[in-house]
Amino acid sequence: MPTSTFPSTTSESTRAADADRERIVERLHAAAVEGRLNADELEARLEAALSASTYLELDQVVADLPAQTAAMGSARRPPQLGAFAATSILLLAIWALTGMGYFWPVWPILGWGLFVVPGALTGGRVRACRRSA
Repeated sequence: MPTSTFPSTTSESTRAADADRERIVERLHAAAVEGRLNADELEARLEAALSASTYLELDQVVADLPAQTAAMGSARRPPQLGAFAATSILLLAIWALTGMGYFWPVWPILGWGLFVVPGALTGGRVRACRRSA
């Protein structure tokens, strides 16, 4: 039997939580994007995952899919970075086409960039700040 998607300390008959079902749904969507599932298979498996009540039922939904590795999840770029880059290029093009006067695109690019770029550099992880007492 394939290995379980869930920690070995849990029994297959343990009831699944909403977060467990959501994790399986994300895995199914990733498999469909990779071309491992067609639209009909995806729909059937999503229904099965969302109606599953135990870990065993959830494991059966993804039993024939390859295990998800940490590298798979970290390879994705935050979607905000793409939108930020496209918008920045559009603003620069508008500025260039309108006579290249005062460089006004700096303000929206800088303002938005202060939020998007640090998240992209850390892979979307936020580090907690600790105060010394």
